[in-house]
Amino acid sequence: MPAENETQKVEAVLREHAMSYPGAHEDFPWGHRAMKVNDKTFLFMTVDGEKFNLSAKLPESKDAALTLPFTEPTEYGLGKSGWVTAHFDEASQVPVPVIKAWIDESYRAIAPKKLVDQLPARGTAVPGPAAKPSKPAAGKKPSARQPAAPVKKAAKKVVSKMKTVAKKAAARVKTVAKKAATKASKVAPAAKAKVARKPAAPARGKRPAASAPKRARRS
Repeated sequence: MPAENETQKVEAVLREHAMSYPGAHEDFPWGHRAMKVNDKTFLFMTVDGEKFNLSAKLPESKDAALTLPFTEPTEYGLGKSGWVTAHFDEASQVPVPVIKAWIDESYRAIAPKKLVDQLPARGTAVPGPAAKPSKPAAGKKPSARQPAAPVKKAAKKVVSKMKTVAKKAAARVKTVAKKAATKASKVAPAAKAKVARKPAAPARGKRPAASAPKRARRS
């Protein structure tokens, strides 16, 4: 059996995370991995060599997710229902904490209420039946749905990283263009002088004029 590549390892981590939710199970429609609850899919994942794609339903953080450079609305009209698809060329590009938060949001959007009520409050690091819900503060009732702060924080880090990479790439392009312009400015005068020294060719169909004969010297 061939060893797993890094992308497959990342998929295995996310699969284990998704399977930790109450009633979660997996299926393989069309050959793609689908994580389901109550026979309804809350996560799609595909691996093709080093490339990794996933889709999740994000009714709360869809707009923020779509500002990231690796996302787009899911095809087949699912984007209108809050589904977002992410594409990664290699494992190192996958922001695992962000994807885990997406899985949590997607599961809560798809699963029956009786299963969602078994989950700890939003923002808890480890979801699923094995996790113990955090104790609410005195006088406050626990809330099953809280703002997805980890998603926004992790998303900001990803956007900041992408902007830094883009700036470096733009600087490299600018440096290369400047060097090319400098080289061209040095080559142009030399080429122009070379063209100027070259005698003009006679017009087509005409013979070049003969030079006037020299007068003989008188003895």
